[in-house]
Amino acid sequence: MVYNRYMDSPQNTHFVGIGGIGVSALAKYHLSKGKMVSGSDISPSSLTKELENLGAKVFIGKHKKTNVPVKASKVIYTSALSLENPEVKEAMSRGLNTQSYAQALGELTKDYKTITISGAHGKSTTTALSALVLEQGGFDPTVIVGTKLKEFGNSNFRAGQSPYLVLEADEWNKSFLNYHPTVAIVTNIDTEHLDTYKNIAEIEKTFTEYLGRVADRGAIIANFDDERLRNIAQKFGEKVIWYSLQDKEAGFLRKILRVHGEHNVSNALAALKLGRYLGMHEPVILQALEKFTGTWRRFEFKGVHNGAFIFNDYGHHPREIQATLAAARSRFPFRRIWCVYQPHQHQRLAYLWDDFVGAFDAADRISLLPVYDVAGREINEARKKVSSLKLSKALDKRGKNVSYLNSFSKAKDFIATHSKPGDVIMIMGAGDIYKLAERLDPSSLEI
Repeated sequence: MVYNRYMDSPQNTHFVGIGGIGVSALAKYHLSKGKMVSGSDISPSSLTKELENLGAKVFIGKHKKTNVPVKASKVIYTSALSLENPEVKEAMSRGLNTQSYAQALGELTKDYKTITISGAHGKSTTTALSALVLEQGGFDPTVIVGTKLKEFGNSNFRAGQSPYLVLEADEWNKSFLNYHPTVAIVTNIDTEHLDTYKNIAEIEKTFTEYLGRVADRGAIIANFDDERLRNIAQKFGEKVIWYSLQDKEAGFLRKILRVHGEHNVSNALAALKLGRYLGMHEPVILQALEKFTGTWRRFEFKGVHNGAFIFNDYGHHPREIQATLAAARSRFPFRRIWCVYQPHQHQRLAYLWDDFVGAFDAADRISLLPVYDVAGREINEARKKVSSLKLSKALDKRGKNVSYLNSFSKAKDFIATHSKPGDVIMIMGAGDIYKLAERLDPSSLEI
């Protein structure tokens, strides 16, 4: 009965790749508006199960044209898919309203006073902080973020009733050029997503184009500490509101924030400036920032295993690795820091090889797992050129205590054998390495 209900509804929106962190949030938005939602994904996950609990019909397994409902009115697909995907082809052959995730979001941003958060690093955390500031201030925003937030019921979506939309704006595939921001927060510009961009010059050019899309009476909130961003944003004159770790407020934020690291102080400064721009009182803004406990897979404490503290972190770019390990060293200055890392994409590892070799200096011990391949985003030449084993050899030459482990099973056994009480083990990467922490079965002890 449920199946027929979805297949026959004229209000159905079908999502191809519905289990993605961004696409799933947009699917929740459609559900919150009373629309019928169906979707498909290769594998089940906590996100697909959550969508099913909310009323979506989700097809798991190989994509096929029969998954598209007979009376679907719209099909939205993740940009990671090719237009040759059978469900996307079926939608187009039937003349359905077919959009990529970024195109669908772009259409949505026209209906709201949209606040977008972009940058190579810190997008999700800054989006979360900004959303909590607006919520605390009574702005009741709708929020689409690329992570799960405890404050939103462990969800990547919040349904609001106001004209405000807070949106994490990704630069991969130039997605953010689809959006129409009233306010654009930019955290930094870095050499990232080189499967989309030829070089840093093209990245800078695209960010310039993106900032040019900000509404005439809108604002750009930009990190003055990032030289590349500073050079670009200053072209927009009085529209720019700067923030910096040199601001007097930074010292106070260091005392009240419950998340660690200078990068998070910077993220909080951006949210503070947003609150001020919207006319909020300072104590209200600070209450929101002080309550924030962090996001899913960002320095996320998982428990204790054999006396060692286990953390999950999404960091996958050299700059993110350095920031997270620096935060760990600051928080635990006298403990052994052990980084268990899974590189994300051969292509990124190849482009940023020298940066990766120097990214782990703050760690006392390093363990590397095989590179996580991203379907449709890899280049064979990169696979031949680099690997985790080669990176381990380069780190060994650098004098680091490093080991290469070719499976989660071996990593689990290695950690069980070599960990000591008091160790801080950072399990890092943007792939499926988070499952390693689940295999360790840590206790529920709190720090």
